[in-house]
Amino acid sequence: MTSRRLPVVLTSLFAVVALVAAGCSSDSDGASATTSTSSPPAGSAAGVDVPDAFTALTLIPIGDSPLPFRGTDGKYHLAYDLQLTNATKVPASLERLDVVDGADPTRVIATFSGSALVDPTCVFGDCNRLRDLPAGYVDSDSIPPQESRVLFIDFSFNALDEAPKAVAHHLYGTGAASPAFGEPVPIDYLTTPVAFSTRTVPTIAPPVRGDNWVALNGCCEPGFPHRSSVMSVNGKLNNSQRFAIDWKRTNDRGDFYAGDRTRNESYVDYGAEILAVADATVVSILDGMEANAPGVLPASDPALAAELTVENVDGNHVVLDLGDGVYAMYAHMISGSVTVKPGDTVTEGQVLGKLGNTGNANASHLHFQLMNGPSLLEADSLPYELTSFDYDGQVSPQRIADADDYLSGTFVDQAVLRREPRTNQMPLNLAVVNFPW
Repeated sequence: MTSRRLPVVLTSLFAVVALVAAGCSSDSDGASATTSTSSPPAGSAAGVDVPDAFTALTLIPIGDSPLPFRGTDGKYHLAYDLQLTNATKVPASLERLDVVDGADPTRVIATFSGSALVDPTCVFGDCNRLRDLPAGYVDSDSIPPQESRVLFIDFSFNALDEAPKAVAHHLYGTGAASPAFGEPVPIDYLTTPVAFSTRTVPTIAPPVRGDNWVALNGCCEPGFPHRSSVMSVNGKLNNSQRFAIDWKRTNDRGDFYAGDRTRNESYVDYGAEILAVADATVVSILDGMEANAPGVLPASDPALAAELTVENVDGNHVVLDLGDGVYAMYAHMISGSVTVKPGDTVTEGQVLGKLGNTGNANASHLHFQLMNGPSLLEADSLPYELTSFDYDGQVSPQRIADADDYLSGTFVDQAVLRREPRTNQMPLNLAVVNFPW
């Protein structure tokens, strides 16, 4: 396979998905890992009729029903994952998948084919949505007998009322024509209804304050983590990081650090206050891990990797229960900076700790996400919208993809930034935003 240069690793999940996932689930006070689910499992959709058919390729949703949310492009986004399995002894392939209106299958909402499914030369963008398990790259759209793949789906609508209540999936490719097997033949069938969640999108305050924050590794295309951080846990495939963001700050020149890049204190965001995004109860914490040296991902160093465990891989961290089945997770804080303990109640805007570079991270940043349970292993990822912020524009994805492990250089061109007030939106991948004090 052609080597793909992925974006600079900032979060533990990027390089060691299974290990990081387990680490993020750590509950230092023994909190229950039971998931609170407020929507039915994806794949159940009342009123959607799918004709009976032999389906060589089966399609199963991963996680709960997808929840529409509004991004910084003003559109309403949906992102979800599917497990695709060749359930026969005959080779198969997926050449195209259409997402269609569940009530009117002739209405195609999104189409994925060609490089959108597989492209060995592509690093980021609308490509490589078809992956092996748990989420590695593949060279072709072929699926050997009795093997599975993961398929990353995302699309958007200009207005929420344009979205149907449910979708179905029209598969095109090759595979067995019947249980009798035989040679692969063209296949073409409708399958797997997915109902959209009707729960209210969580609306929260920002987890940090100040200008020039970049939403690294955000939603929704699968070229960057955490979108493609599917893992095999608790007897199922799960993706609790689908909407996670690595928040990292530049200075007014657009640089992530100034001075000696080997010192954490040179990084603009190091030591920034991390804030409660809502009134909440503290579920679990970890504190006491010492800082990493910038530019070195512990998981890539055998000596350092040996010290990583499921309890500490996310570094010093806090998990909050926001109520209504919503939990917030903050990772990689400075040792000794955590100001809360399990069982504490906190108020919106209260300082929880300081942004650092601990656990499996190669540079300071705040890994932040919402989920529907206290355990990253068991919980499903939740999108959210921030109450208010100023949107400045976007960082070039190519600039991030080409960066070294210290994130050297200038990433934000202040001359082209435009400060636009926004309310009730989720910053999409590489958005540059300002959070007022």
